[in-house]
Amino acid sequence: MRVVLIAPAPASYIWRKKKAAFTLPPMALPILAAVTPPGAEVRLIDEAVEDVDLNLDADLVGFSVMTATAPRAYQLADHFRSRGIPVVLGGVHPSSLPEEALQHSDAVVIGEGESHWASVVKDAAARSLKRIYPNAPFLPLEEVPPPRWDLLPAERYFVPRTVQVTRGCPMSCSFCSVSSFFGRTYRHRPVAQVIEEIEAHKKRLLIFADDNLTGNADLAKELFAALIPLQKKWVSQCSLSIADDPELLDLAARSGCIGLLIGFESISPDVLKSIGKRGNLHRQYRESIRKIHARGIHIQGSFIFGFDEDTPESIPATVRFVKENRLTGVNYCRLTPFPGTKLYADLDREGRIIDRDWSKYDRQNVVFRPRHFTPRELQDQVFWAYRQTYNLRSLWQRRPFSFQHFSLYLILNFGYMKGLKKVEKESIGK
Repeated sequence: MRVVLIAPAPASYIWRKKKAAFTLPPMALPILAAVTPPGAEVRLIDEAVEDVDLNLDADLVGFSVMTATAPRAYQLADHFRSRGIPVVLGGVHPSSLPEEALQHSDAVVIGEGESHWASVVKDAAARSLKRIYPNAPFLPLEEVPPPRWDLLPAERYFVPRTVQVTRGCPMSCSFCSVSSFFGRTYRHRPVAQVIEEIEAHKKRLLIFADDNLTGNADLAKELFAALIPLQKKWVSQCSLSIADDPELLDLAARSGCIGLLIGFESISPDVLKSIGKRGNLHRQYRESIRKIHARGIHIQGSFIFGFDEDTPESIPATVRFVKENRLTGVNYCRLTPFPGTKLYADLDREGRIIDRDWSKYDRQNVVFRPRHFTPRELQDQVFWAYRQTYNLRSLWQRRPFSFQHFSLYLILNFGYMKGLKKVEKESIGK
């Protein structure tokens, strides 16, 4: 049996087919390949780095679908079904809107795919696919086999593989699809198993593909302590609370942490309270940033604009905050109500969602009516924030306090400068 697994890419993907860009390999496909029953021939296609052959031979085609990639997934799925090839859709978006996904597929997997995938393949071979494979109990992470990274073109990615230690997040922010997909759960793999996987990976730079690597402080300390002898360098995503635990922060630095993606979301306590996140005053934020910087760790901050508590002054105030605190890099996101989240339900009930073209649900477009902006005003103001942050003058203002890992600072900023021009040009053309 020939199985093809596809990660579709949105048409506007900035780094499409750029070998040297910040593209990371998708984890869902290699994991599904690893749990595919013996005897099946598996092929993986990541459309971010290679084209999908519309004439490919397959007995089953599966798609891992996010909201922004749903239209492209549906287009490809319709094509393969027209050729008589069964199609299965899974991922965050089909799990949130299974009836919609069923219009373009023979089966939909809800929740984590590896819990069902072996049954899906066997059912497809027997021509007895079920329409819905409902949410199943989570497979213990220690039972998930190593991803089949060998099935992806390693040379096309910034790093050839990522490492996952945990799934889920103990927080439940109203806008976040992580908690809606995993529930408010936080699971982890045994540290010994993670270290064994890392030891088999010869590259020095690691990227942990976790939504919140330090959600369990004791686990994170055990992991970081075990990493120290390996002399790796690594980056990941975590919450700002890492700065509240000096032992944890010290271990992170000693274990090779060079950068953290931190979701500040907003510098407004009112916004943070409204989304279910503990509020932090400017002073608390600044002190936490200072502690992280003191360990030689870079910070990529993530901020969201468009909450009801945001005003036109929120955006320039955030830009000033970024510069004053010398953040290495920053993501300025438009608030996006992903299906399945509390935010989506609230805005839908209020009649404020103005666009259901899922390809625009990419944090780069405004798809609802904000309270204190017009959609166009918010869009333009976010571009303004990016221009104010990613320019040569700001590059100097935000220079790191030390030259440790300075190349990371330059690569990240010049990459954003290049990508910003392309995105803004495409936005103007719409």
